[in-house]
Amino acid sequence: MRFWKDISGQEERTHVRERVCPISGPGLLSKSERKRRAREIIQASGVDSAERFNEVVKQDTGTTFREQSLVWLRQLQNRKRRPIRNSYAVTIQGALDKWILPAIGSLPLASVDNLSVKPLIEKMSSAGLKPRTVNKYMEHVKQVVESLKGPNGEPIHHRRWDAETMDLPIVEHAEQKRPSLQANAISKLIVQSSGQEQALYILLAATGMRISETLALETHHFTNNGRTIIVEQQVDKDAARLVKYLKTAAAKREVDLHPDIAECLQRYTAGRTGLLFHTANNTPHLYSNLEDRWLTPRLVEMNLDEEGMGWHSFKRYRKTWLRGQRCLEDINNFWMAHKPQTMSEVYSHLHEDLQLRLDEAQRVGYGFALPAANIASVVPIVPKPRTKTATRKAA
Repeated sequence: MRFWKDISGQEERTHVRERVCPISGPGLLSKSERKRRAREIIQASGVDSAERFNEVVKQDTGTTFREQSLVWLRQLQNRKRRPIRNSYAVTIQGALDKWILPAIGSLPLASVDNLSVKPLIEKMSSAGLKPRTVNKYMEHVKQVVESLKGPNGEPIHHRRWDAETMDLPIVEHAEQKRPSLQANAISKLIVQSSGQEQALYILLAATGMRISETLALETHHFTNNGRTIIVEQQVDKDAARLVKYLKTAAAKREVDLHPDIAECLQRYTAGRTGLLFHTANNTPHLYSNLEDRWLTPRLVEMNLDEEGMGWHSFKRYRKTWLRGQRCLEDINNFWMAHKPQTMSEVYSHLHEDLQLRLDEAQRVGYGFALPAANIASVVPIVPKPRTKTATRKAA
């Protein structure tokens, strides 16, 4: 039999093995006898006794929140099951250092509860932090408290967190800033720009790709005569380098283009190799820099700059356009990197039909004007009304 044993003064538990009986011949025990013998061995070792718990675990209840937050963050980074990336760990540490630790860092973990965190919530709310941010930071607090585990793997400090007692602000999704660009604004951005900037606006509005994915595109990611883009990498948030991981599992996908968009981009990529968008040193752009240099000044000039009106506003435009054109929902979600939510979506394999995707990309169009220098017509592509027969076939 095998079991784990906590060692006093040692963070990692020890894996212990004990012989129960021979597997055959004289001395072989029946199944019920083996179970009884295993219990006897456990009891004799004392690993599950109250005395052992008090000796090894109870002594850790004096751990402060600050000390346990270091253990928790290290566990998040080193665990095998969905470890967090270093960039996200830096973000969490920033929240801890600025808001959480100054307020409750010195408290024993056993004292961190609904009432002790209430002043922290009031302080963050008074400082102007958004309800969504306050709720997110409180999730960090809860996870730190629950990260101290007993020998059985369960949290030592069980908490029944109560939003009413903590006076936790309510997240009103309708009040969150999620502005979207309109087709005429995108057309104006495209007309007033050129080169890499112009191609970037076209790609973002025509695909709904995330800015980190778009800036990581290389010429070999375009297939099917430029009609399909393979999304498999992104630019790191804080460093000018390509990374092979994406934001979610659903983000690894293919995005199909309207023929006019494909033709426009083929003219842009003609003679190019490697990255589509790069600095003078052939390194990837940092999207925060491009937002400051390109997008924000143009939005300010157009009187469209507001909170939340950044690169993600292109993605919101594309999602709105696809739904407005009654794009097949399975393909819509596939292009937009949204994971299936219903069993019908999980069972569907429409996204594997390349020709169907290409036809759908051509049918739904893109809604904004392309530069006249690349496409003869600058009239927005608006799909024809669907006939009753076509509607029945789609259904």
